[in-house]
Amino acid sequence: MKHWLEQTIFYEIYPQSFYDSNGDGIGDIAGIIAKLDYICELGCNALWLNPCYLSPFGDAGYDVSDYCLVAPRYGTNEDLENLFKEAHMRDMHVILDLVPGHTSTEHPWFKESCKDTENEYSKRYIWTDSIWTDVAKFDGIAGSLRGLYPRYGSVAVNFFSNQPALNYGFANPTEEWQSAVDSPEALATRQAIKDIMAFWLSKGCDGFRVDMAGSLVKNDYENVETIKLWQDIRQFLDETYPQSVLISEWGEPNKSLMAGFHMDFLLHFGPSHYMDLFRCENPYFRKDGKGNAYEFMKVYMQNYTLTNKKGLICIPSGNHDMQRIGKYLDDEELKLVFAFLLSMPGAPFIYYGDEIGMNHLSIPSVEGGYDRTGARTPMQWNSEKNYGFSTAPAEKLYTSQDLSEDAPYVSEKIRDKNSLWNEIQKLCKLRKNFSALSAFGTISFVYCEPESYPLVYLRTAGDEKILIALNPSEKETECPCPYQLEEIIYTLGKSIKITDGKLYVPAQSGGFIKVNEIEN
Repeated sequence: MKHWLEQTIFYEIYPQSFYDSNGDGIGDIAGIIAKLDYICELGCNALWLNPCYLSPFGDAGYDVSDYCLVAPRYGTNEDLENLFKEAHMRDMHVILDLVPGHTSTEHPWFKESCKDTENEYSKRYIWTDSIWTDVAKFDGIAGSLRGLYPRYGSVAVNFFSNQPALNYGFANPTEEWQSAVDSPEALATRQAIKDIMAFWLSKGCDGFRVDMAGSLVKNDYENVETIKLWQDIRQFLDETYPQSVLISEWGEPNKSLMAGFHMDFLLHFGPSHYMDLFRCENPYFRKDGKGNAYEFMKVYMQNYTLTNKKGLICIPSGNHDMQRIGKYLDDEELKLVFAFLLSMPGAPFIYYGDEIGMNHLSIPSVEGGYDRTGARTPMQWNSEKNYGFSTAPAEKLYTSQDLSEDAPYVSEKIRDKNSLWNEIQKLCKLRKNFSALSAFGTISFVYCEPESYPLVYLRTAGDEKILIALNPSEKETECPCPYQLEEIIYTLGKSIKITDGKLYVPAQSGGFIKVNEIEN
């Protein structure tokens, strides 16, 4: 039986900015339900929701104070269950954002751990035995809090100061206060996370995108113990919820897939060269032709080979943590970007608003967004008040919106048959119609040279071979081609052609071609 991930195209929703159903200026779950048909119409059949749990929102919900309770501003647990049901009625799946590495300082577990008397939660977090001990010198710990609580000790934090690190143990404990990975307290934390997962899976959730998945065990230099931890969780899921999906924010697919994740993200930070394609001084997909995709291809294929050519590497159009792609590329350039994203292995992820080319705004920080806040602005649905996002006064909106005269909005883009939105819809349909373009189809790069165009790769499933050729530059390009044309199934711009062992790709054009091997 095929896994549901094989033909899945995800749509990432930042809940507070998607659609406000009750006029309070903040998006909500009822608003997501109201727009499910829109998401289906675009061509996406799965949702990734950023955290919607109870939180003081010091980091936009990634500081959780109750994993099993929906934040009131989004609705109720019953609303979220209804979202699962409504999605499933449309043959869609929904994954939630799981934040297992840390909680908010407002979480009841943390409040109990801060007490100077020992209790059930005293070792739920990573506490030293002295407020003078610098816990941040250990691998995987960003900093510490001390002098704020009755307890005589400092506590590790994973990211912001309001996000104390949960205790999964140390791979190589060197201090008396450090727990082993198989200690009762480390195993209790692990069980607590299993319980949270089971809670939502039992309500109809289809899986999780896991925040900072590789960071749980500390001093774990090669992630050996963290891999074992996730393998244990995967075994638990296989025994109880075998169709549930785990997708990791890790950035090392050779480790994450071994750990039991179905897919891993190619991250915008680290050595992936993802930014070379879309977000740098000279993006590869900009028409001036000054970009370089070669280093990306090398790193991608290294990871691909390390994962036994499973290809389970997700490349998102963007997300809540990076500047919007619309800041760097115009709609015509973005059409080629999505031709790339929707023809690569793994599951594509479309960040809400990227399908209409929403721009990145320079606006004040909201809920710990800082420079990321400009990518989290309310969705632009139509030309009505607040672009149809909310009936609230503009000053009540989660963030300000794009007020430029040419700001895009959904209803306009749907009507325009030549829009980016309609091109993405066409590409989504195409991906679902050909096995070679699915998540599990194989890939090999046919042409990708340093500082050169076009970008050409072959997707294969069984006997089906589809050649993808993309030339974002303003000049016609050519390259050797060891295949013969069988059928052109998609053209963007002018038609590409194969003649006498060469592939010709016109300027700012691309195409998908069914091909055969050249017979000797």
